[in-house]
Amino acid sequence: MSRTDAILARLSALHPKLIDLSLDRILPLLEALGSPHEHLPPVIHVAGTNAKGSTIAYLRAFLEAAGQRVHVYNSPHLVHFNERIRLAGTLVSTRRLNAALERVETVNAGRPITFFEITTATAFLLYAETPADYLLLETGMGGIYDTTNVVRQPLGTIITPIDFDHQGFLGNTISEIASNKAGIFKRGSKAVVGLQRDEAHTVLDRVARRLGITPLWQGEDFHGQQQDGRLVYQDDDGLLDLPPPALLGAHQFDNAALAVAASRHFGLPVDEAAFERGLRQVTWPARLAPLRGKLRDLLPAGSELWLDGGHNAHGAAALAQALSEMNARRPAPLVLIMGMMNTRAPAEFLAPFAGQVTEVLTLTIPGEANAHPADYIAAQAQWAGFAARPMKSVVTALKAATAVPNARVLICGSLYLAGDVLARNGTPPD
Repeated sequence: MSRTDAILARLSALHPKLIDLSLDRILPLLEALGSPHEHLPPVIHVAGTNAKGSTIAYLRAFLEAAGQRVHVYNSPHLVHFNERIRLAGTLVSTRRLNAALERVETVNAGRPITFFEITTATAFLLYAETPADYLLLETGMGGIYDTTNVVRQPLGTIITPIDFDHQGFLGNTISEIASNKAGIFKRGSKAVVGLQRDEAHTVLDRVARRLGITPLWQGEDFHGQQQDGRLVYQDDDGLLDLPPPALLGAHQFDNAALAVAASRHFGLPVDEAAFERGLRQVTWPARLAPLRGKLRDLLPAGSELWLDGGHNAHGAAALAQALSEMNARRPAPLVLIMGMMNTRAPAEFLAPFAGQVTEVLTLTIPGEANAHPADYIAAQAQWAGFAARPMKSVVTALKAATAVPNARVLICGSLYLAGDVLARNGTPPD
Protein backbone atom coordinates (compact mmCIF):
# COMPACT_ATOMS: atom_id res chain seq x y z
CA MET A 1 0.00 0.00 0.00
CA SER A 2 1.34 3.43 -0.95
CA ARG A 3 1.62 6.25 1.57
CA THR A 4 -1.28 8.04 -0.13
CA ASP A 5 -3.46 4.93 0.06
CA ALA A 6 -2.60 4.48 3.73
CA ILE A 7 -3.58 8.06 4.53
CA LEU A 8 -6.82 7.78 2.57
CA ALA A 9 -7.65 4.50 4.33
CA ARG A 10 -7.27 6.21 7.72
CA LEU A 11 -9.48 9.07 6.61
CA SER A 12 -12.13 6.69 5.30
CA ALA A 13 -12.43 5.16 8.77
CA LEU A 14 -13.38 8.45 10.44
CA HIS A 15 -17.08 8.20 9.60
CA PRO A 16 -19.24 5.06 9.31
CA LYS A 17 -21.24 6.38 6.37
CA LEU A 18 -19.84 6.94 2.91
CA ILE A 19 -22.43 9.67 2.27
CA ASP A 20 -23.85 11.92 5.02
CA LEU A 21 -24.90 15.24 3.51
CA SER A 22 -24.23 18.08 5.94
CA LEU A 23 -22.04 21.15 6.36
CA ASP A 24 -21.83 20.79 10.14
CA ARG A 25 -18.53 18.89 10.10
CA ILE A 26 -16.58 20.60 7.33
CA LEU A 27 -17.20 24.19 8.41
CA PRO A 28 -15.49 23.82 11.82
CA LEU A 29 -12.62 21.96 10.17
CA LEU A 30 -12.15 24.71 7.59
CA GLU A 31 -12.20 27.34 10.33
CA ALA A 32 -9.51 25.42 12.21
CA LEU A 33 -7.44 25.36 9.00
CA GLY A 34 -7.65 29.15 8.66
CA SER A 35 -10.75 29.23 6.43
CA PRO A 36 -9.02 28.43 3.12
CA HIS A 37 -12.43 28.42 1.38
CA GLU A 38 -12.51 32.19 1.93
CA HIS A 39 -9.13 32.71 0.23
CA LEU A 40 -9.71 31.19 -3.20
CA PRO A 41 -9.42 32.66 -6.68
CA PRO A 42 -12.75 33.44 -8.41
CA VAL A 43 -14.89 30.29 -8.26
CA ILE A 44 -17.20 28.82 -10.87
CA HIS A 45 -19.38 26.29 -9.06
CA VAL A 46 -20.99 23.50 -11.12
CA ALA A 47 -23.84 21.18 -10.12
CA GLY A 48 -26.20 18.90 -12.04
CA THR A 49 -26.77 15.24 -12.81
CA ASN A 50 -24.79 14.79 -16.02
CA ALA A 51 -22.25 16.86 -17.98
CA LYS A 52 -20.63 18.53 -14.95
CA GLY A 53 -17.21 17.11 -15.79
CA SER A 54 -17.47 17.82 -19.50
CA THR A 55 -18.62 21.40 -18.90
CA ILE A 56 -15.68 21.97 -16.56
CA ALA A 57 -13.32 20.38 -19.11
CA TYR A 58 -14.45 22.92 -21.72
CA LEU A 59 -14.14 25.85 -19.32
CA ARG A 60 -10.65 24.74 -18.38
CA ALA A 61 -9.68 24.34 -22.05
CA PHE A 62 -11.04 27.82 -22.91
CA LEU A 63 -9.32 29.54 -19.98
CA GLU A 64 -5.99 27.81 -20.49
CA ALA A 65 -6.12 28.60 -24.21
CA ALA A 66 -6.50 32.23 -23.10
CA GLY A 67 -3.38 31.96 -20.92
CA GLN A 68 -5.14 31.67 -17.56
CA ARG A 69 -4.02 29.52 -14.61
CA VAL A 70 -6.85 27.23 -13.56
CA HIS A 71 -7.52 25.12 -10.48
CA VAL A 72 -9.98 22.24 -10.98
CA TYR A 73 -11.81 20.04 -8.49
CA ASN A 74 -13.45 16.88 -9.88
CA SER A 75 -14.66 13.60 -8.42
CA PRO A 76 -14.46 10.69 -8.42
CA HIS A 77 -10.99 9.91 -9.72
CA LEU A 78 -10.41 7.14 -12.23
CA VAL A 79 -7.02 5.68 -11.31
CA HIS A 80 -5.14 7.97 -8.91
CA PHE A 81 -6.62 10.25 -6.25
CA ASN A 82 -4.39 13.07 -7.54
CA GLU A 83 -6.78 13.41 -10.52
CA ARG A 84 -9.30 15.14 -8.26
CA ILE A 85 -7.06 18.15 -7.57
CA ARG A 86 -5.53 20.19 -10.37
CA LEU A 87 -3.39 23.10 -9.23
CA ALA A 88 -2.88 25.93 -11.73
CA GLY A 89 -3.11 23.46 -14.61
CA THR A 90 -1.16 20.51 -13.18
CA LEU A 91 -2.35 17.54 -11.16
CA VAL A 92 -1.19 17.84 -7.55
CA SER A 93 2.05 15.96 -6.91
CA THR A 94 1.91 12.93 -4.64
CA ARG A 95 4.39 14.48 -2.21
CA ARG A 96 2.39 17.69 -1.86
CA LEU A 97 -0.92 15.80 -1.67
CA ASN A 98 0.35 13.55 1.14
CA ALA A 99 1.68 16.49 3.13
CA ALA A 100 -1.62 18.37 2.83
CA LEU A 101 -3.73 15.32 3.72
CA GLU A 102 -1.65 14.73 6.85
CA ARG A 103 -1.90 18.39 7.88
CA VAL A 104 -5.68 18.26 7.63
CA GLU A 105 -5.77 14.89 9.38
CA THR A 106 -3.80 16.36 12.29
CA VAL A 107 -6.09 19.39 12.60
CA ASN A 108 -9.20 17.20 12.43
CA ALA A 109 -7.78 15.20 15.37
CA GLY A 110 -9.83 12.05 14.81
CA ARG A 111 -13.24 13.75 14.84
CA PRO A 112 -15.98 12.08 12.75
CA ILE A 113 -15.95 13.40 9.20
CA THR A 114 -16.70 11.80 5.85
CA PHE A 115 -14.01 10.96 3.32
CA PHE A 116 -15.33 13.52 0.82
CA GLU A 117 -15.45 16.24 3.47
CA ILE A 118 -11.90 15.87 4.69
CA THR A 119 -10.44 15.46 1.19
CA THR A 120 -12.39 18.52 -0.02
CA ALA A 121 -10.98 20.51 2.90
CA THR A 122 -7.53 19.36 1.77
CA ALA A 123 -8.25 20.56 -1.76
CA PHE A 124 -9.37 23.99 -0.50
CA LEU A 125 -6.16 24.27 1.52
CA LEU A 126 -4.06 23.53 -1.57
CA TYR A 127 -6.07 25.92 -3.76
CA ALA A 128 -5.72 28.74 -1.23
CA GLU A 129 -1.95 28.25 -1.06
CA THR A 130 -1.38 28.09 -4.83
CA PRO A 131 -1.80 31.20 -7.01
CA ALA A 132 -4.28 30.82 -9.88
CA ASP A 133 -6.75 32.91 -11.82
CA TYR A 134 -9.86 30.70 -11.42
CA LEU A 135 -11.16 27.64 -9.58
CA LEU A 136 -13.59 25.32 -11.38
CA LEU A 137 -15.42 23.57 -8.56
CA GLU A 138 -17.58 20.48 -9.13
CA THR A 139 -20.11 19.42 -6.53
CA GLY A 140 -19.88 15.88 -5.23
CA MET A 141 -23.62 15.35 -4.93
CA GLY A 142 -26.60 17.65 -4.78
CA GLY A 143 -26.14 21.29 -3.88
CA ILE A 144 -27.65 22.58 -0.62
CA TYR A 145 -25.64 20.38 1.71
CA ASP A 146 -22.88 19.41 -0.69
CA THR A 147 -19.47 19.71 0.92
CA THR A 148 -18.33 22.15 -1.77
CA ASN A 149 -21.22 24.52 -1.01
CA VAL A 150 -19.22 26.50 1.54
CA VAL A 151 -18.06 29.12 -1.00
CA ARG A 152 -20.14 32.14 -0.06
CA GLN A 153 -19.83 34.22 -3.22
CA PRO A 154 -18.75 32.36 -6.37
CA LEU A 155 -18.14 34.34 -9.51
CA GLY A 156 -20.80 32.23 -11.18
CA THR A 157 -22.80 29.04 -10.87
CA ILE A 158 -23.73 26.51 -13.54
CA ILE A 159 -26.44 23.86 -13.30
CA THR A 160 -26.14 21.20 -15.98
CA PRO A 161 -29.09 18.95 -17.00
CA ILE A 162 -30.88 17.40 -14.04
CA ASP A 163 -32.22 13.86 -14.13
CA PHE A 164 -32.80 10.96 -11.78
CA ASP A 165 -29.73 9.99 -9.77
CA HIS A 166 -28.96 9.49 -6.07
CA GLN A 167 -32.70 9.55 -5.29
CA GLY A 168 -32.09 8.12 -1.83
CA PHE A 169 -30.20 11.30 -0.92
CA LEU A 170 -31.53 14.08 -3.14
CA GLY A 171 -35.23 13.28 -3.51
CA ASN A 172 -37.54 10.98 -5.44
CA THR A 173 -38.82 13.44 -8.04
CA ILE A 174 -37.14 15.72 -10.55
CA SER A 175 -38.55 18.70 -8.64
CA GLU A 176 -37.01 17.52 -5.37
CA ILE A 177 -33.65 16.84 -6.99
CA ALA A 178 -33.71 20.23 -8.72
CA SER A 179 -34.51 21.97 -5.45
CA ASN A 180 -31.42 20.36 -3.93
CA LYS A 181 -29.17 21.23 -6.88
CA ALA A 182 -30.43 24.84 -6.81
CA GLY A 183 -28.74 25.19 -3.42
CA ILE A 184 -25.56 26.38 -5.16
CA PHE A 185 -27.32 29.54 -6.41
CA LYS A 186 -26.08 32.57 -4.47
CA ARG A 187 -27.55 36.03 -4.25
CA GLY A 188 -25.24 38.36 -6.19
CA SER A 189 -23.65 35.59 -8.28
CA LYS A 190 -24.48 35.09 -11.93
CA ALA A 191 -25.94 31.79 -13.09
CA VAL A 192 -26.16 29.76 -16.30
CA VAL A 193 -28.51 26.79 -16.62
CA GLY A 194 -28.31 23.93 -19.11
CA LEU A 195 -31.20 22.21 -20.87
CA GLN A 196 -33.77 21.05 -18.30
CA ARG A 197 -36.99 19.12 -17.98
CA ASP A 198 -40.01 21.36 -17.34
CA GLU A 199 -40.22 20.29 -13.67
CA ALA A 200 -36.58 21.20 -13.05
CA HIS A 201 -36.91 24.48 -14.94
CA THR A 202 -39.85 25.53 -12.77
CA VAL A 203 -38.02 24.84 -9.53
CA LEU A 204 -34.73 26.44 -10.61
CA ASP A 205 -36.55 29.54 -11.85
CA ARG A 206 -38.45 29.87 -8.57
CA VAL A 207 -35.28 29.62 -6.47
CA ALA A 208 -33.40 32.05 -8.72
CA ARG A 209 -36.22 34.63 -8.52
CA ARG A 210 -36.26 34.36 -4.73
CA LEU A 211 -32.54 35.19 -4.69
CA GLY A 212 -32.84 38.01 -7.21
CA ILE A 213 -30.92 36.07 -9.88
CA THR A 214 -31.72 36.16 -13.59
CA PRO A 215 -30.08 33.04 -15.01
CA LEU A 216 -29.05 32.56 -18.61
CA TRP A 217 -31.11 29.60 -19.88
CA GLN A 218 -29.91 27.21 -22.56
CA GLY A 219 -32.49 26.91 -25.33
CA GLU A 220 -33.95 30.32 -24.47
CA ASP A 221 -31.21 32.91 -23.91
CA PHE A 222 -28.51 31.08 -25.84
CA HIS A 223 -28.38 28.30 -28.39
CA GLY A 224 -25.66 26.02 -29.64
CA GLN A 225 -26.15 23.47 -32.36
CA GLN A 226 -24.30 21.31 -34.82
CA GLN A 227 -24.40 22.69 -38.36
CA ASP A 228 -22.33 21.12 -41.12
CA GLY A 229 -20.11 19.53 -38.50
CA ARG A 230 -19.41 22.81 -36.67
CA LEU A 231 -20.68 24.34 -33.45
CA VAL A 232 -22.82 27.38 -34.20
CA TYR A 233 -23.43 29.36 -31.01
CA GLN A 234 -25.72 32.36 -30.59
CA ASP A 235 -26.78 34.65 -27.75
CA ASP A 236 -27.71 38.32 -27.41
CA ASP A 237 -24.07 39.30 -27.95
CA GLY A 238 -23.90 37.67 -31.37
CA LEU A 239 -23.08 34.49 -33.27
CA LEU A 240 -19.95 32.35 -33.14
CA ASP A 241 -19.05 29.81 -35.84
CA LEU A 242 -16.75 27.42 -34.01
CA PRO A 243 -15.03 24.09 -34.72
CA PRO A 244 -16.65 20.92 -33.39
CA PRO A 245 -15.64 19.85 -29.89
CA ALA A 246 -12.92 17.22 -29.65
CA LEU A 247 -15.17 15.22 -27.28
CA LEU A 248 -17.45 12.91 -29.26
CA GLY A 249 -21.25 12.76 -29.38
CA ALA A 250 -24.07 15.15 -30.25
CA HIS A 251 -24.55 15.89 -26.54
CA GLN A 252 -21.07 17.42 -26.45
CA PHE A 253 -22.27 20.26 -28.67
CA ASP A 254 -24.79 21.09 -25.93
CA ASN A 255 -22.11 20.82 -23.23
CA ALA A 256 -19.68 22.99 -25.17
CA ALA A 257 -22.37 25.62 -25.79
CA LEU A 258 -23.13 25.71 -22.06
CA ALA A 259 -19.46 26.38 -21.31
CA VAL A 260 -19.27 29.07 -24.01
CA ALA A 261 -22.34 30.77 -22.52
CA ALA A 262 -20.88 30.66 -19.01
CA SER A 263 -17.59 32.11 -20.24
CA ARG A 264 -19.37 35.06 -21.86
CA HIS A 265 -21.94 35.61 -19.11
CA PHE A 266 -19.36 35.50 -16.30
CA GLY A 267 -17.03 37.86 -18.17
CA LEU A 268 -14.14 35.41 -18.47
CA PRO A 269 -11.16 36.66 -20.53
CA VAL A 270 -11.82 34.26 -23.41
CA ASP A 271 -11.97 35.48 -27.00
CA GLU A 272 -13.10 33.63 -30.11
CA ALA A 273 -9.60 32.36 -30.86
CA ALA A 274 -9.39 30.84 -27.36
CA PHE A 275 -12.80 29.19 -27.84
CA GLU A 276 -11.52 27.65 -31.07
CA ARG A 277 -8.28 26.38 -29.52
CA GLY A 278 -10.08 25.08 -26.46
CA LEU A 279 -12.65 23.12 -28.48
CA ARG A 280 -9.87 21.45 -30.46
CA GLN A 281 -7.71 20.66 -27.42
CA VAL A 282 -10.28 19.70 -24.77
CA THR A 283 -9.83 16.31 -23.09
CA TRP A 284 -11.98 14.44 -20.58
CA PRO A 285 -10.93 10.83 -19.90
CA ALA A 286 -13.36 7.90 -20.24
CA ARG A 287 -16.06 9.88 -22.02
CA LEU A 288 -16.64 7.98 -25.26
CA ALA A 289 -12.90 7.80 -25.82
CA PRO A 290 -11.06 5.37 -28.11
CA LEU A 291 -8.87 3.04 -26.10
CA ARG A 292 -5.44 2.13 -27.40
CA GLY A 293 -2.78 -0.01 -25.79
CA LYS A 294 -2.48 -3.56 -24.57
CA LEU A 295 -6.22 -4.12 -24.10
CA ARG A 296 -6.96 -2.93 -27.63
CA ASP A 297 -4.29 -5.31 -28.88
CA LEU A 298 -6.43 -8.23 -27.67
CA LEU A 299 -8.93 -7.45 -30.43
CA PRO A 300 -8.28 -8.35 -34.08
CA ALA A 301 -7.60 -5.82 -36.81
CA GLY A 302 -10.80 -4.18 -37.98
CA SER A 303 -12.29 -4.01 -34.48
CA GLU A 304 -12.64 -0.85 -32.36
CA LEU A 305 -12.39 -0.41 -28.59
CA TRP A 306 -14.11 2.46 -26.79
CA LEU A 307 -14.43 3.44 -23.14
CA ASP A 308 -17.14 5.47 -21.41
CA GLY A 309 -17.82 6.02 -17.72
CA GLY A 310 -21.49 7.03 -18.00
CA HIS A 311 -23.56 5.19 -15.43
CA ASN A 312 -27.17 6.42 -15.35
CA ALA A 313 -30.12 6.35 -17.75
CA HIS A 314 -29.71 9.96 -18.88
CA GLY A 315 -26.03 9.42 -19.70
CA ALA A 316 -26.84 6.11 -21.40
CA ALA A 317 -29.33 7.83 -23.70
CA ALA A 318 -26.68 10.31 -24.85
CA LEU A 319 -24.18 7.50 -25.29
CA ALA A 320 -26.61 5.36 -27.30
CA GLN A 321 -27.37 8.29 -29.58
CA ALA A 322 -23.67 8.93 -30.15
CA LEU A 323 -23.08 5.27 -31.04
CA SER A 324 -26.08 5.28 -33.37
CA GLU A 325 -24.61 8.27 -35.21
CA MET A 326 -21.24 6.51 -35.30
CA ASN A 327 -22.89 3.43 -36.77
CA ALA A 328 -24.59 5.53 -39.45
CA ARG A 329 -21.16 6.76 -40.57
CA ARG A 330 -19.48 3.36 -40.36
CA PRO A 331 -21.70 0.35 -39.61
CA ALA A 332 -20.25 -2.17 -37.17
CA PRO A 333 -21.78 -4.72 -34.78
CA LEU A 334 -21.85 -3.31 -31.24
CA VAL A 335 -20.66 -5.36 -28.25
CA LEU A 336 -21.03 -3.91 -24.76
CA ILE A 337 -18.70 -4.91 -21.93
CA MET A 338 -20.54 -3.67 -18.88
CA GLY A 339 -20.08 -3.40 -15.11
CA MET A 340 -22.17 -1.36 -12.65
CA MET A 341 -22.36 -0.38 -9.01
CA ASN A 342 -25.34 -1.68 -7.06
CA THR A 343 -26.84 1.80 -6.78
CA ARG A 344 -27.63 1.59 -10.51
CA ALA A 345 -30.25 -0.31 -12.48
CA PRO A 346 -28.71 -2.29 -15.38
CA ALA A 347 -31.98 -2.63 -17.29
CA GLU A 348 -32.59 1.14 -17.17
CA PHE A 349 -29.06 1.81 -18.41
CA LEU A 350 -29.46 -0.66 -21.29
CA ALA A 351 -32.91 0.50 -22.43
CA PRO A 352 -31.63 3.23 -24.83
CA PHE A 353 -29.45 0.62 -26.59
CA ALA A 354 -32.41 -1.54 -27.67
CA GLY A 355 -31.92 -2.71 -31.26
CA GLN A 356 -28.26 -1.64 -31.40
CA VAL A 357 -26.40 -4.33 -29.46
CA THR A 358 -25.17 -7.71 -30.68
CA GLU A 359 -24.21 -8.95 -27.20
CA VAL A 360 -23.69 -7.71 -23.64
CA LEU A 361 -20.71 -9.18 -21.76
CA THR A 362 -20.99 -8.42 -18.05
CA LEU A 363 -18.37 -7.93 -15.33
CA THR A 364 -18.15 -7.59 -11.58
CA ILE A 365 -16.09 -4.43 -11.11
CA PRO A 366 -12.81 -5.58 -9.50
CA GLY A 367 -12.13 -4.39 -5.98
CA GLU A 368 -15.56 -2.79 -5.47
CA ALA A 369 -17.60 -4.35 -2.65
CA ASN A 370 -20.71 -2.48 -3.81
CA ALA A 371 -20.57 -3.64 -7.43
CA HIS A 372 -23.36 -5.67 -9.00
CA PRO A 373 -22.24 -9.27 -9.62
CA ALA A 374 -21.70 -10.07 -13.29
CA ASP A 375 -24.38 -12.78 -13.09
CA TYR A 376 -26.97 -10.28 -11.87
CA ILE A 377 -26.21 -7.75 -14.64
CA ALA A 378 -26.41 -10.52 -17.25
CA ALA A 379 -29.77 -11.67 -15.88
CA GLN A 380 -31.10 -8.12 -15.93
CA ALA A 381 -29.85 -7.65 -19.48
CA GLN A 382 -31.54 -10.88 -20.58
CA TRP A 383 -34.76 -9.80 -18.87
CA ALA A 384 -34.57 -6.55 -20.89
CA GLY A 385 -34.25 -8.53 -24.13
CA PHE A 386 -30.49 -8.51 -24.73
CA ALA A 387 -28.22 -11.46 -25.42
CA ALA A 388 -25.94 -11.42 -22.41
CA ARG A 389 -23.48 -13.57 -20.45
CA PRO A 390 -21.18 -12.98 -17.50
CA MET A 391 -17.39 -12.81 -17.83
CA LYS A 392 -14.64 -13.26 -15.26
CA SER A 393 -12.52 -10.28 -16.30
CA VAL A 394 -12.20 -7.54 -18.89
CA VAL A 395 -9.52 -9.66 -20.60
CA THR A 396 -11.84 -12.68 -20.96
CA ALA A 397 -14.59 -10.35 -22.13
CA LEU A 398 -12.39 -8.87 -24.83
CA LYS A 399 -11.35 -12.33 -25.95
CA ALA A 400 -15.03 -13.31 -26.14
CA ALA A 401 -15.72 -10.20 -28.23
CA THR A 402 -13.28 -11.45 -30.88
CA ALA A 403 -16.02 -13.89 -31.95
CA VAL A 404 -17.85 -10.90 -33.48
CA PRO A 405 -15.95 -9.87 -36.64
CA ASN A 406 -15.11 -6.18 -37.03
CA ALA A 407 -16.91 -5.36 -33.79
CA ARG A 408 -17.26 -1.96 -32.18
CA VAL A 409 -16.61 -2.84 -28.52
CA LEU A 410 -17.67 -0.41 -25.80
CA ILE A 411 -16.65 -0.81 -22.15
CA CYS A 412 -19.25 1.06 -20.11
CA GLY A 413 -21.52 1.34 -17.08
CA SER A 414 -19.29 2.81 -14.37
CA LEU A 415 -16.50 5.28 -13.76
CA TYR A 416 -15.04 2.73 -11.34
CA LEU A 417 -14.88 0.17 -14.14
CA ALA A 418 -13.39 2.81 -16.44
CA GLY A 419 -10.67 3.51 -13.88
CA ASP A 420 -9.86 -0.17 -13.53
CA VAL A 421 -9.64 -0.51 -17.31
CA LEU A 422 -7.33 2.51 -17.67
CA ALA A 423 -5.07 1.14 -14.94
CA ARG A 424 -4.93 -2.32 -16.54
CA ASN A 425 -4.27 -0.73 -19.92
CA GLY A 426 -1.40 1.32 -18.51
CA THR A 427 -3.00 4.58 -19.66
CA PRO A 428 -4.13 6.52 -16.56
CA PRO A 429 -5.20 10.16 -17.00
CA ASP A 430 -2.34 12.69 -17.09
